[in-house]
Amino acid sequence: MTDTNIGNVHEYTVTELSGAVKRAIEDTFGLVRVKGELGRVTRAASGHVYLDLKDEKAVISSVMWKGMAARLSIAPEQGMEVVATGRMTTFPGQSRYQLIIDSLEPAGVGALMALFEERKKKLAAEGLFSPERKKPLPFLPDVIGVVTSPSGAVIRDILHRLRERFPRHVIVWPTLVQGRGAAEKIAEAIEGFNALSGDSDIPRPDVLIVARGGGSLEDLWCFNEEVVARAAAASDIPLISAVGHETDTTLIDFVSDKRAPTPTAAAEIAAPVRSELLSELLNKERRLASASVRLFETRRAALLSAVRGLGRPEDVLGAASQRVDRAADGLHNGLRARLNSAQTQIVGIGTRLNPRMLSGGFLARENRVEGAWSRLADRTRQSMADRSARLTSAARVLSVLSYENVLERGFALVRDDNGALLRRARDAASVSGGEIQFADGPRRFQFVTDTKPGKAGNSAKKAPSKTAKPRQQRLFD
Repeated sequence: MTDTNIGNVHEYTVTELSGAVKRAIEDTFGLVRVKGELGRVTRAASGHVYLDLKDEKAVISSVMWKGMAARLSIAPEQGMEVVATGRMTTFPGQSRYQLIIDSLEPAGVGALMALFEERKKKLAAEGLFSPERKKPLPFLPDVIGVVTSPSGAVIRDILHRLRERFPRHVIVWPTLVQGRGAAEKIAEAIEGFNALSGDSDIPRPDVLIVARGGGSLEDLWCFNEEVVARAAAASDIPLISAVGHETDTTLIDFVSDKRAPTPTAAAEIAAPVRSELLSELLNKERRLASASVRLFETRRAALLSAVRGLGRPEDVLGAASQRVDRAADGLHNGLRARLNSAQTQIVGIGTRLNPRMLSGGFLARENRVEGAWSRLADRTRQSMADRSARLTSAARVLSVLSYENVLERGFALVRDDNGALLRRARDAASVSGGEIQFADGPRRFQFVTDTKPGKAGNSAKKAPSKTAKPRQQRLFD
């Protein structure tokens, strides 16, 4: 290119060129549909979603504004194959182009099924599908909790079938069952039912039903989200899943304790038929009555057979009763004969008794009694003399050892006010008075100390004088 040609080329500023490129791209690619695999997916605090669309050779940066992201029925995830509809534009600040996405949908059912199988393998590897962890359903629950939309036909079908079978107390936790945010609301409902306690105003359900009517795979996709599957697996309350129709399968079906093909079938699983229970109860009552009658008849026949083998009581006891009567007659006659014999002997002995024989017997017994009494008196006197001698000897020993004899020799006992003996002068250091025991009786005393100033030193050197006697007299009361 010559310098002349170069001079004819329009000269742009950076902003002008960037704007021209932006207009050219937006005019050319004002509406495009792009199929690709989601790479990086970032959700900003503002609500916008930034993601990459890629294939084997290229990557296109994309953005979904928060209004569009809030309307998505399926949350975009890395590795998902999607079809994005939007418009191309540039971002002048960084000299790059990007796709502004207006709608995003999975690239056919195959993409969703691939994601479903991937999640299914992941949860199965964690043991959430294990039969050992599934809880048994109560036979007749008092309270049934239902997680579903309050305005759909599902809750009406469940209530209608429960009324037909066995009316129960039903608590509905209203929630979204389709669209963005539905998975989180369903998980919150399951956790909320489990958080109820016996102290709350709302009774805690005995069994839960998570239900939704039929729909496409995209419509039911919230029940394939991990947050719902994990909430159902963590439920302490037995849970029945009833999502879609019989041919529909979601992840919550694998983690629930029981899967029902339809919401109506879930109500049938949750409660038995009352009429069938009453019929079964009456049947068992009749069987019990019949068995009781047969048992009594069998026992009655056995008792009658035993009675015939034993014979009549009078036949068994008649002979023994006769022997008892004969023995009683013999005893009566024997006692009477013995009494007559004793009376005859007494009469015979009485005829041999006379006053002389009686007086002689009494005299002999009297002599024996007097002799015994004389010997007893002699022994008593000898015993008293021996004991008197021992007592006299003990009295002499006591007199020799008694402290009173010591007092007779001029000694005395000194006691304080508490009666304790004062054996040393130091024992009386803290005593103000007490009692002195003489041979002829006690006397009270009180210690008096002379404290006249200037005379204490001279008093110890002077000989006792007549003034000492009054000092000693003051010792006594």
